[in-house]
Amino acid sequence: MTAKIGFIGLGMMGHGMARNILNKGFGLAVMAHRNREAVDALVGQGATEAATPKALATACDMVFLCVSGSPQVEQIVYGEDGILAAARPGFTLIDCTTSDPTSTRHIATDLEKFGAHMADAPVTRGPADAEAGRLNSMVGASPETFETIRPVIDAYSENVVYFGGVGAGHTAKLINNFVTTGTCALIAEGMAAAAAMGVDQRALFDVMSNGAANSGSLQKMVPKFLEGDLTGHAFAIQNAHKDVSYYGQMATAIGLEPSLGLAVAKSYQKAMDLGLGERLMPSLMEMYEKTGGFNVVPRKKR
Repeated sequence: MTAKIGFIGLGMMGHGMARNILNKGFGLAVMAHRNREAVDALVGQGATEAATPKALATACDMVFLCVSGSPQVEQIVYGEDGILAAARPGFTLIDCTTSDPTSTRHIATDLEKFGAHMADAPVTRGPADAEAGRLNSMVGASPETFETIRPVIDAYSENVVYFGGVGAGHTAKLINNFVTTGTCALIAEGMAAAAAMGVDQRALFDVMSNGAANSGSLQKMVPKFLEGDLTGHAFAIQNAHKDVSYYGQMATAIGLEPSLGLAVAKSYQKAMDLGLGERLMPSLMEMYEKTGGFNVVPRKKR
């Protein structure tokens, strides 16, 4: 019998993930978190809708979460009519959010009291990859739980990597995001320095693309930026700040001094303080315009 899957968090990433689950033949139930339009679209394609996390979990064998961070996950689990109220033997909660592993393990312990299971399965790549079913999934779970949830994760993933027990997927994702958000911060400052010092940004990008400075982050951040378009890397600055802050907390807790992590977090905090938190990653370049008083982003003259 095909499992019934629940999904909460139908944003830029979650909508594509949920749609692929539905298209691969799983029964799907969804709940509105922020995006009503996405719920209506999926219901129109055959999904059902639940009013509360508890109702969703009651109706489903597994529930996937893809929300903003650990506070939102905890509210969905522990809040009024939350998922924990429907926990039972055989039920599994899969958190695809980039969350704090400490919180993840705490939730897992509470679910286990009712015979339910927990897995963390955060993803990499972007919204277009979510729609196309080409995400990378990083999973933390017991081996038995991993085998149970693997077919569903395969529905929206090109690559699925098992990292170990509960919390291991979130730990790996935070390290991954520290590296990528740090790279984006370096790129933004480099492009700002080029603008300030009269270095041709396009020529610099060409050199970087053909040398050791090349990266996936560079190819997301710069090509559209050179045309004055700041949407090339579809990830919000405030989410990047959250992720690198979680990384810093995690590293500090084990005695690793995250000096670079703290510097990266400070850069993103500055961008947020300047009102750029809801903008996408290439708007880090605008931070230097606001603080330096010179043009960084190439803009076409009207």
